[in-house]
Amino acid sequence: MPSDARILIVDDHEDTLYALESALAPLGYRLGRATSGDEALKQVLRGQVGLLLLDVRMPGVSGLDVVRYMRRLEQTQHIPVILLTGFGPDHELTSAAFALGVADLVMKPIDPWALRTKVRYLFDAHRRHLALEHEVRELRALVKGHSEDHGDDHGNDHRDDHRENPGEEQAAPTTPHPTLPHPDARVPLQRGQGAHTEELEQDRT
Repeated sequence: MPSDARILIVDDHEDTLYALESALAPLGYRLGRATSGDEALKQVLRGQVGLLLLDVRMPGVSGLDVVRYMRRLEQTQHIPVILLTGFGPDHELTSAAFALGVADLVMKPIDPWALRTKVRYLFDAHRRHLALEHEVRELRALVKGHSEDHGDDHGNDHRDDHRENPGEEQAAPTTPHPTLPHPDARVPLQRGQGAHTEELEQDRT
């Protein structure tokens, strides 16, 4: 995420936009605003949006429609979204929102302290995630380049070996066969066997 990424606040009521901007101002983040779903999508697609505060019910394109479109695109599918609703608990809305990967669903009127806590956590976590992805891509590129360089070196070494010894094949090492004793050769007696052998010869006689 760019260092100048901002939080985009989307609501069709001017007083709500002002209240949300006032609640988030102490965090020191850059804030943007949009008054419709269409305008919000245009700003998101331009980039540099790190989190959305998005009203559910707006004329034309609703908050859920905005999230559905964002989740289809690789560049926007991981941007965290907090949905805002002033119509009280709604099981169907909650199920649909979390099925789309919405980070949280917040009821109006907004508690400024609770909202700041959620926004700080989600915004900072998303920035760390993107920074880690950037580092991983750089490491993969570095490893790939290092492997290609070494691959070229090994290939050149092998080609040089073939030029120096054309047509030669390395013979497999041979193991010499042991020399077998002649059948008539006498096997030397082991220590202590001589007396025992003389006793056996006397018994035969």
